[in-house]
Amino acid sequence: MKYWRLSGIRLDLSDKEDVLAAKTADLLKIKPSDIVEMQIVRKSIDARRHRAPQFVYVLKIVLAEDIQPPKQLMGNIHLEEMPHEPAMPSFASIRASQKPVVVVGAGPAGMFAAYELLSNKVPVILLERGRAIEKRVKDVEKFWNGQGLNPQSNVLFGEGGAGTFSDGKLTSRTKNPLAVRVKKIFVDMGARPETLVDAKPHIGTDSLRKIIVNFRKKLIEMGCHVEFDACVTDFIIQRDEIAAVIVNDREEIQTRQVILAIGQSAEDTYRALFAKGLMMKAKPFAMGLRAEHPQDLINEIQYGKWRGHPKLPPAEYFLTASLSDLNRSVYSFCMCPGGAVIGCSTRDGYLCVNGMSNARRSGKFANAALVVNVRVEDFSSDSNPLRGLDFRSVWEGKAYLAGGGNFLAPAQKITDFLKGKASDTLGETSYRPGVTPTLLHHLLPDFAAEAIKRGLWEFDKKMRGFITEEAHLIGVETRTSAPVRICRGKDGQSETVIGIYPCGEGAGYAGGIVSSAIDGIRTAQKLMESLR
Repeated sequence: MKYWRLSGIRLDLSDKEDVLAAKTADLLKIKPSDIVEMQIVRKSIDARRHRAPQFVYVLKIVLAEDIQPPKQLMGNIHLEEMPHEPAMPSFASIRASQKPVVVVGAGPAGMFAAYELLSNKVPVILLERGRAIEKRVKDVEKFWNGQGLNPQSNVLFGEGGAGTFSDGKLTSRTKNPLAVRVKKIFVDMGARPETLVDAKPHIGTDSLRKIIVNFRKKLIEMGCHVEFDACVTDFIIQRDEIAAVIVNDREEIQTRQVILAIGQSAEDTYRALFAKGLMMKAKPFAMGLRAEHPQDLINEIQYGKWRGHPKLPPAEYFLTASLSDLNRSVYSFCMCPGGAVIGCSTRDGYLCVNGMSNARRSGKFANAALVVNVRVEDFSSDSNPLRGLDFRSVWEGKAYLAGGGNFLAPAQKITDFLKGKASDTLGETSYRPGVTPTLLHHLLPDFAAEAIKRGLWEFDKKMRGFITEEAHLIGVETRTSAPVRICRGKDGQSETVIGIYPCGEGAGYAGGIVSSAIDGIRTAQKLMESLR
């Protein structure tokens, strides 16, 4: 059977999707009955302020055997034969492992690595330093309500990883076919079927929490031993090979393979691994501030007079500015329509922020990080690969003090930030437990503060109205990606310790839910290759 990929078909807001077949037949100059099968592969929105928004589709179709479609189609519509999906690798010849594989971290990388191993009958112990979702949500709510921080159970530590309290975006720049598999597994665990076709799919933190619980139950059903409140505090290495891990400074678990899916905020684990001789190197990252606007304003800027149409979701944006004279770039990151700015600290005395939204994105604010690229030479002049951790802690400590303690966040109106003056008063923001007016440029390296100022003017040229009295900047955002990489070879193992497989965002090889999940799957496959 031959599959065709048809891209570029557009529907107006007034159209229903059931006209796609007739429209496809008309474009291909065939009868609707000649289309044997049709499936929506991708659906996106083309929204420009001075033109009516349209939905743009990519379709997968099968035509009757005697039909030969035209080679040339009008405009931006393209037809091409689809290659067959690559077969998944077989690990049928895996020899039985005497000791279970220990997966450290129950974020996307760890959970998908465990899923892949268990699917191939490899025994797994999954260790998570934080708590299960049910308890973790309560700990986070207490934190946001100003009732104290649990350093082991918070926005960044716990079941599901940092992505649990996020927008739940399932977008990825990679063309890896595993991305589709990751989305299918999420749908199997309870995500909306539309996740498979939306151009910018998202789950939302409220739905993601339920999905993660289903995922945990599935892993346990497959034979996984899951432990929460289980922080790996040491690694037993013998003759450059992993022999065991120590949990909570007391329990020893013997193993010959460890998948490190620790996330980028486990600074104590990074330092323990470095002390044990794992090769690491510093890597670039980005930092800045989180901008928050009324969602209605972003809708008006992006949709114009069509804002409020029932078919249109809350508007998004992605903005970039290259500042050649500063040799820096500034860009929006992790945009959350209808969401909230959240505190995501893991230590008392240090403050960092992120963005989050629910599945319906029904909040009245839109937020996004505005970040600037940070080079290794900006924070390190020696060979210590952990300097980036220290660098971001400096600014998180300054942010905590500027907020006045108890994790109040320093904030400033965008207009006042550009004028270099503290805001006398602040409007309503979504951040809990609250914000404190202050001068934000003191809470960033000089190059980052200047780049954001310049970038804001560029953004306003692209989205007129972005600079407004109604918008606030809240700081600081430092956890865009890990500032350190745990080096691994082509076989997926640490370059210096046999049997340790670094993966995911914490190892410096991924960023976001999908890419972390893909890296977890690929790391598990590398490990299984060694068991053949």
